[in-house]
Amino acid sequence: MSIISEARGSDSPYVETIIRGRTESNGSPLRPAEICWHMVLRKLNGTTDLLVVGPWTSSGVISYPEGAELLWIKFKLGAFLPHLPTKHLLDRETALPAATGKSFWLNGSAWPFPDYENADTFVDRLVHAGMLTYDPVVNAVLQDQLKDMPSRTMRHRFKHATGLTQSHIRQMKRAQHAQALLQHGVSILDTVDEAGYFDQPHLTRSLKQFIGYTPAHIIRLSQPEAFAI
Repeated sequence: MSIISEARGSDSPYVETIIRGRTESNGSPLRPAEICWHMVLRKLNGTTDLLVVGPWTSSGVISYPEGAELLWIKFKLGAFLPHLPTKHLLDRETALPAATGKSFWLNGSAWPFPDYENADTFVDRLVHAGMLTYDPVVNAVLQDQLKDMPSRTMRHRFKHATGLTQSHIRQMKRAQHAQALLQHGVSILDTVDEAGYFDQPHLTRSLKQFIGYTPAHIIRLSQPEAFAI
């Protein structure tokens, strides 16, 4: 395995998960599409930098060097940086400028780099400073609980907070659901039916776009012998 990592939950209503890891070797694996954006702290060869990453609208290849120490803070859907709208983060990594060897610049202020232990405190400070906010419209829309807001206003707020349309997110979530079904032994044809695809080619196109693999490849990777040395 090229990356050794561990993850934990967060008490913050703005954070999905916090992960730390290190790269054991150079790697260029496929990564799936990603609905949420991240802050990624990277330490390599004595240099530390902070990246704002994603969301990724489709699957792709990610490359990393050996010997990097990494911290990922994955933010919940609907959390965003008001001065850096999520639509400007799509499909890219944005490096925030360094202030010192232990801090970075964010919207004109110097912030100390977070670590695995104090990441929640770091996020709380961003919120209290107005650097990070959350729009409850996003969750209400995804739960079909928003009835009294004009559709144009709803679409604007949803895309401003997430960078994506409601339709695109639902397509990504459906592909993730189909992947989970295949990994748990559901046949390809039954997955087409249970996940709501028109036919097998529709399923295959969706999985290749959002997951990076065909249904047959996902099934092979989920079998125990696929991990045997």
